[in-house]
Amino acid sequence: MNLARASSLFARAIALLALGLHAAHAALPTVPTPVREAAPPSAVGGAGLLQAGFGMAAVVGLIFLCAWLARRFGLQRLGGGQVVKVVSTAMVGPRERVVVVEVAGQWLVLGVTGSQVNTLHTLPAQATPSVATPMSAQNPMGLFAQKLRDSLAGKARTAP
Repeated sequence: MNLARASSLFARAIALLALGLHAAHAALPTVPTPVREAAPPSAVGGAGLLQAGFGMAAVVGLIFLCAWLARRFGLQRLGGGQVVKVVSTAMVGPRERVVVVEVAGQWLVLGVTGSQVNTLHTLPAQATPSVATPMSAQNPMGLFAQKLRDSLAGKARTAP
């Protein structure tokens, strides 16, 4: 039992000594050590390459998304000096459509397929109705607004 008591006293003495050294260390004035700047990495790691790759893929994906949206909503190039102007278009099948274009004061009714374009009819140019004004190529925001209204109206009608 004497040995157990001696080891307990020894453990307490070590603890008190450590506590005293800690208190003495805290009371001493300290000199700030100069802060070293981290050296720049010498090579690009795998994580950096992966992050750059994902970033590039996201940008390319956004470009393709914008192109798809422009094609989907029928946005065309802005410009007043066009020789050929698309007046109207109607889908007839999955890859077939009828397109009315204005060229030099004439309207051409064209049948367009995946492999060819045929002239169906020719007639003198007429005044476009005022209802079609927001859908024109000169006002792409009007086109988007009209498509959005049509889409929302269709969903409102089908709701139970």
